[in-house]
Amino acid sequence: MATETKIPFDETYIRTFSSGRGEPDWLTERRLEALRLSERLPLPKPEKTKIDKWNFTGFSRHVVDSAPYDGLDDLPEAVKALIEAGEGTKNLYVQRNHTPAYVSLSDELKEKGVIFTDIFTAAREHGDLLKHYLMTAVKPDEHHLAALHAALFNGGVFVYVPKNVEIETPLQAVYIQDEDDIALFNHVIIVAEDNSRVVFVENYLSAHEQGKAAVNIVAEVFANANARVFFAAVDHLAKGTTTYVNRRGIAGRDGRIEWALGLMNDGNTVSENITRLVGDGSFGDTKTVAVSRGEQVQNFTTSVVHYGKHTEGTILKHGVVRDSATSIFNGIGKIEHGASKSNAEQESRVLMLSEKARGDANPILLIDEDDVMAGHAASVGRVDPIQLYYLMSRGIPRRDAERLIIHGFLAPVVEAIPLEGVKNQLIEVIERKVQS
Repeated sequence: MATETKIPFDETYIRTFSSGRGEPDWLTERRLEALRLSERLPLPKPEKTKIDKWNFTGFSRHVVDSAPYDGLDDLPEAVKALIEAGEGTKNLYVQRNHTPAYVSLSDELKEKGVIFTDIFTAAREHGDLLKHYLMTAVKPDEHHLAALHAALFNGGVFVYVPKNVEIETPLQAVYIQDEDDIALFNHVIIVAEDNSRVVFVENYLSAHEQGKAAVNIVAEVFANANARVFFAAVDHLAKGTTTYVNRRGIAGRDGRIEWALGLMNDGNTVSENITRLVGDGSFGDTKTVAVSRGEQVQNFTTSVVHYGKHTEGTILKHGVVRDSATSIFNGIGKIEHGASKSNAEQESRVLMLSEKARGDANPILLIDEDDVMAGHAASVGRVDPIQLYYLMSRGIPRRDAERLIIHGFLAPVVEAIPLEGVKNQLIEVIERKVQS
């Protein structure tokens, strides 16, 4: 059955938009085909969450041309707080609404063939590479939101790391939303060729605490043979912003993809994170923390799919829910036939801080091979009274004791963030969301 979600733009608009950004013909045609698909495909159906009445397309502006920043000194203070001093400023992308507002890549990495640029420059200057990877981990024909994204993506970055290149300093992208009633369709592609290494960190920030917006994010990560990609993200978009985010990875032989995701949005959110372990000996690790408050509804689905032999996939998800919020954690470990000697492990735990809060942890193991290992753990509950008593018996007030327990509960992901500024931001957001 087709979705009733209305398409905000037609083919004429797509052609004009694509032409105005100097996109190659193949990309324009892909956008048009995706638009046609979106008109007949249904919405995704996340487990235990109805999203048919959510605002994924109710926005008035698809593009906002914002002023770029002349230099680091002109960046907003919220961005400066995220950036590492010294080397960290050399590999930085800042996007203001839909405008690439600041882009920097060190001469050393340029000489090695590294590409770190906005998605539109990538289409114009690196079209063959982009064409090979764009919308291949996330297919436009999967559902309405994927197709809509492929038709309307209006921001994002492209990262390419050549063979045998190891990048020691993280690449960082910050996306700032400071306009209201807009759509942000960000597309991120990370490609690590054989034997390469890269750490990528991204932040989504709203300049205002509340504002109407529709956000549709897709990230595609490719770790080829013996490559390693560490992908960290902190999403903190405002109340009133409806967010769909789909982050996917494909790992080749002995490839590694590691995720550290802080999902801190204040609006309704659907998040998908899928890692496909295609090559023998590949590895996928996903760590996720989320804090839900107010009346927001959030659904987080994490999946690791094993195709290659001797693959290993782990999922760790910790969530805190307060007020009347709802958080659904779906964890899926799937071992396909032929993926012998593989190991799928997952743990999902939800901590509820109030009577009306609702948390749900749904671990799923789908095993189509005999010679494997697999396991899961899940729990939904309240602050451990024994831990609370122990801390209070040491003279710590109840409120502070609860705060310490919560921070300890979320620490496995917070500590995995590779940039101190981003780690501190995540801690501050957690503190504010838990205590306010």
